[in-house]
Amino acid sequence: MFRFANQNILWGLLGIPALIIFFIIVERMKKNLLSRFGELELLKRLMEMVSMRNRRLKQALICFAYAFLVVALARPQIGTKLEEVERTGIDIVIALDLSNSMYAEDLKPNRFIRAKYELQSFINGLKGDRVAIVVFAGDAFLLCPLTTDYNAASMLLESVSPEDFPAQGTNIPRAIEIARNAFVDRERKYKAIVIITDGESHEGNLDTEIKKAKEDGIRIYTIGIGDPQGAPIPMRDKSGNFIGYKKDKDGNVITTLLDEITLQKIALETDGRYFRASPGQAELKALFNEIEEMEKKKIKVERFAQFEERFQYPLALALILLIIEEILPERRRRKG
Repeated sequence: MFRFANQNILWGLLGIPALIIFFIIVERMKKNLLSRFGELELLKRLMEMVSMRNRRLKQALICFAYAFLVVALARPQIGTKLEEVERTGIDIVIALDLSNSMYAEDLKPNRFIRAKYELQSFINGLKGDRVAIVVFAGDAFLLCPLTTDYNAASMLLESVSPEDFPAQGTNIPRAIEIARNAFVDRERKYKAIVIITDGESHEGNLDTEIKKAKEDGIRIYTIGIGDPQGAPIPMRDKSGNFIGYKKDKDGNVITTLLDEITLQKIALETDGRYFRASPGQAELKALFNEIEEMEKKKIKVERFAQFEERFQYPLALALILLIIEEILPERRRRKG
């Protein structure tokens, strides 16, 4: 396979016609100057001493040398070279709450947008770890399996919203179950789950899932998003216009609270740690420090196909042509 790393440089080849035109103009100017200031007999003798063939050859050599220099600057690359890169890290499953309570605006602009921004920053800060994404509300599913392609994970994360989840609620136990099953290796270490939620879980058996995660050697880190004092859940129409607050069956406005006690329990019993989301994202730095202290494993050996540089050859040809042009005489050799 062949390609140029800097294809735009090839536009410089348009300078070759300009060089040819330049040489033609110079030749005509020389002739005009000589005809003005020289004697006719002397001009004939001078012209006989100059080899027009060699002069044109020198000009051609300059043009070809220029062309090869442009090609060298465009960095031609050919073939592939395999390099082995060893990555070390841990496996991390991120679980994002997509319940309607995440639309509460106790964090600006709302809990959901802040949670996605927090997770995007977290993924962008990873180095070598594999990451998977689980989304949950009344149920949970695996959005992205374990991968080191952080761009793909970020794109998938950006595409989801609570509207995509018909089964509403906050089923944290189900999220932990799906997250546990996302790990492909069975060793009892090198694993972490990061749950970002407001913590209001009213479904499933949380104690059972915490016990299973602990048995699997999984640390769970929880990030609480919201205010313990609570906030109403705004409702909007299809155009995004505010139409009121979510109410219960009796017509009372529902207030959604940040349940820090549940999130602290999950983290404490799995040797993890609880963080509350803050405007300055100080909790992310602390979370990275926690993950950095975990024992790392060899994730996998990846092979990257790289093109080999071939600019040396046109560059060498250009230098050779310039050397030939320099030593090529412009005068004719005298006979006898």
